[in-house]
Amino acid sequence: MSKTIAIVEDDPDQRENYADAMKMHGFDVTTYPNRPAALSGFKESLPDLAILDIMLEDEPDGGFDLCRELRSMSRNLPIIFLTARDSDIDTVSGLRLDAWDYLTKPVNLQYLAVRVSSLFRIVDTLSTKSETTDKIYRLGDLIVDQQSMSIHWKDQPLNLTLTEYWLVESMSRHPGHVRTYDHMMQVTRQSLVEHNTINGYIRRIRNKFKEIDPNFDSIQTVFGVGYRWKS
Repeated sequence: MSKTIAIVEDDPDQRENYADAMKMHGFDVTTYPNRPAALSGFKESLPDLAILDIMLEDEPDGGFDLCRELRSMSRNLPIIFLTARDSDIDTVSGLRLDAWDYLTKPVNLQYLAVRVSSLFRIVDTLSTKSETTDKIYRLGDLIVDQQSMSIHWKDQPLNLTLTEYWLVESMSRHPGHVRTYDHMMQVTRQSLVEHNTINGYIRRIRNKFKEIDPNFDSIQTVFGVGYRWKS
């Protein structure tokens, strides 16, 4: 069964070009010119992947708002921002909303199709992993629920983003083993993540644990290399 891709782009020529490229690679495509139309469509049926522009008609940050609304509907739907806005602030903002990638225009359509295919392979891998591993596992005061993608510490839930969940799950699965920056970049499912971005994720994760437990120290820094969960 072919995957369905939603493209939200207010420029009709670009929207058509992206749609044609995806269809050539065997994907079903639904297109929307603005946030209200897309939101209405998503309430009827969610796509398997969404490609969002940020500036949508009269909404400068319409794509960001739509991403938040999509995340409330599905925590693990792959979302790609495809936009002319190339500032570091916008990129970081998009990734903090748990987009799986942030691409800037103009984009090579062949690369876009390859990137979409790679994200679908990640989705399939995650699905297979969840079927072959325990749904819930405990490590000391940590409880990881892979089905709901949630984390508890000392029996209290943490309000983690999807990317933060993936990072904690990856470290805690192999306590004592160093997770390098390169490995953690792959865990985020994003195409390009700098060391400082990973450091920012870990800082926010630690702060959320410390809101529950001020003495939390299970995430250890291996300077210049990465992080590990204390064994």
